[in-house]
Amino acid sequence: MRDVVEIGLGKTAQRGYHLDDIAIVPSRRTRDVDDVSTSWQLDAYPFRIPCVGHPSDATMSPHSAVALGRLGGLGVLNVEGLWTRYEDPTKILEELSRLDEGTAATRRLQEVYSEPIRPELIAERVRQMREGGGTVAVRVSPQHTLALAPVILDAGVDILVIQGTIVSAEHVSTTDEPLNLKEFIADLDLPVVAGGCTDYKTALHLMRTGAAGVIVGLGGDEWSTTESVLGIRVPMATAIADAAAARRDYLDETGGRYVHLIADGDLQTSGDIAKALGCGADAVMLGEPLSLCAEAPAGGAWWHPAASHPNLPRGAYGVANEPLGSMEQLLYGPADDPEGQLNLFGGLRRAMAKCGYRDLKEFQKVGLVLDR
Repeated sequence: MRDVVEIGLGKTAQRGYHLDDIAIVPSRRTRDVDDVSTSWQLDAYPFRIPCVGHPSDATMSPHSAVALGRLGGLGVLNVEGLWTRYEDPTKILEELSRLDEGTAATRRLQEVYSEPIRPELIAERVRQMREGGGTVAVRVSPQHTLALAPVILDAGVDILVIQGTIVSAEHVSTTDEPLNLKEFIADLDLPVVAGGCTDYKTALHLMRTGAAGVIVGLGGDEWSTTESVLGIRVPMATAIADAAAARRDYLDETGGRYVHLIADGDLQTSGDIAKALGCGADAVMLGEPLSLCAEAPAGGAWWHPAASHPNLPRGAYGVANEPLGSMEQLLYGPADDPEGQLNLFGGLRRAMAKCGYRDLKEFQKVGLVLDR
């Protein structure tokens, strides 16, 4: 039974746990690391590692999205980002990589993102990614899905990601035409990933829309200000476990339709990735960790897509850090750093081997302990 705490007369709160609050427990069996597989598959698209690139301009350009795809992950380009507002945003990204922290950085982000989105550039960026080979995925916010979907679909993407801070199955509005995800997805012949969500009920409702994948979490990290601005904080271990329970119930409800969970938040090291998958996620969405690779378009700086919101930015600007290595080294090693920021998926394979599991689905059964 969920631990419920009375915080005052007439008001209770459920206790939740972050990834830092839990640890993985090895079992009676270990396994050779060479016998461990980290592959997963979303709809008809297979991937070598359970890695989805967070659609921030700091990490995902057409080039870096293709690079991540070649290395076995899924790169996701933000069609509301700089690459669809400017013919060549490289000079702007170079400028942004040299900003200092603070209000001035937020104002500059708001300025460069005030340029209107150009539909012809959406088609051009999708074409560039298609020429690079691999699976083509783009992200659009729920607010702009209906307006931009025709352009995106005509461009010919493989996977559509509808992502916002909080996404529900049906948005209610008295001023704009609302996006009904169930009706929208039913008309498509490509897989849709939707989120983020934070609880069992929302995850279940998103699964019932027909989504192939559900994003769990708000992308929270040290630079996120969602808690300060909205009062919302997500304990990721609990959020993933609740969404996994929704997936199990939905699997029974539909007689076998499996929806993939993509964890987005509190992920910095290979150990965080292992714990997120151990809680029930199928893959992880990496943002800030990928900003530390040499291929990152913003040269080591980091910001969330919501950091440039014109009225209510929700994310601080993270100053540029020196790259830790190439994207390949970040994902597969070798590592010369003992903190778990390099060889992220080599670390995951080692964790799976130490606990005796051969693939990601088995690893979701790993034992966990609360030790904080």
